[in-house]
Amino acid sequence: METWQKLLQESITRPGDLTRRFGVDPRPLEQVAEAYPMRVNPYYLGLIKQVGDPIWRQAVPSEEELQDSVCPADPLEEENQSPVPNLVHRYPDRVLFLVCSECAMYCRFCTRKRKVGGENMVITRETIERGLDYIRSKPEIRDVILSGGDPLLLSDERLEWILKGLRAIPSVEIIRIGTRVPVVLPQRITPALVRMLRKFHPLFLNTHFNHPDEITETSAKACGRLADAGIPLGNQSVLLRGVNDDPAVMKRLMQKLLSIRVKPYYIYQADMVQGTDHFRTSVEEGIEIIRALRGHTSGMGVPAFVIDAPGGGGKIPLLPDYLQSLGEQVVLKNYLGESYTYLNAARPVETERRSAVNDRD
Repeated sequence: METWQKLLQESITRPGDLTRRFGVDPRPLEQVAEAYPMRVNPYYLGLIKQVGDPIWRQAVPSEEELQDSVCPADPLEEENQSPVPNLVHRYPDRVLFLVCSECAMYCRFCTRKRKVGGENMVITRETIERGLDYIRSKPEIRDVILSGGDPLLLSDERLEWILKGLRAIPSVEIIRIGTRVPVVLPQRITPALVRMLRKFHPLFLNTHFNHPDEITETSAKACGRLADAGIPLGNQSVLLRGVNDDPAVMKRLMQKLLSIRVKPYYIYQADMVQGTDHFRTSVEEGIEIIRALRGHTSGMGVPAFVIDAPGGGGKIPLLPDYLQSLGEQVVLKNYLGESYTYLNAARPVETERRSAVNDRD
């Protein structure tokens, strides 16, 4: 069996090496790959069934990437919320720590499309040490999310060095890893990697399955290894045109995730990232998908539907309109569209007194 390193070395990085297999003219795509790097390893390539299918759309460059004149390069304002290079401090008690500039497969819809895999993303031991110093200087930071690129493309030794550095900071309670490796290169989840990771609990891992066809025997085994090591697994899907913008597809994805011990966590409305506008759906379509999940499958399989607000406003949840009115009687609408009334409880007198005092102040 090939090692994950060998599979990564055998990745296709030029459109011509891939499209010839499918009878597609690569010339229009060469310019796209110059602007936005391409990498498709043999494992993920093997999941493509036909040109234009959900796996193809995620992995193979499209001319539409250069036709997008609507979206900014950095819609989430990450650069403006980076007190030191490669660290984003948006929320009071947590930071996003970018520790790797590469991915096992360059997703065509990536929110960091402007720099991942290119010369604009420079991560070194020095930048990581500066990030550790910053976290150490801010005792309010209790939750660190490792991202990139993909942290699991680092060597075991490099990743362990980072994790040890974080665990040595008393204020850091939780470490999370954001990775697409279990989806696109599950061979990376080796017994040695898992033995190392389990030393740093509480450690959480969020991965990124977007379509049921990505859940294979190999990816299920990778997730099983992580779960067996006591690492809670969550999934963050992005709602993508032509990939999973179908309630039946998304429902099946959520159900299959639970079957491999991965808890659906978020469905993201696609970010307004330059080069990705062709993937974006309407917000209404996302709400319809949540409506098709709630009550029609296990509540554990219903993630939060969120927009990561442009301008760095953070994640904002969106829900179908279940709450019809709020007062002495609470009028609710269930998943079938039927209305129900709940008799509201009175607020405690002390609470009302505090509110009156605050009003006078």
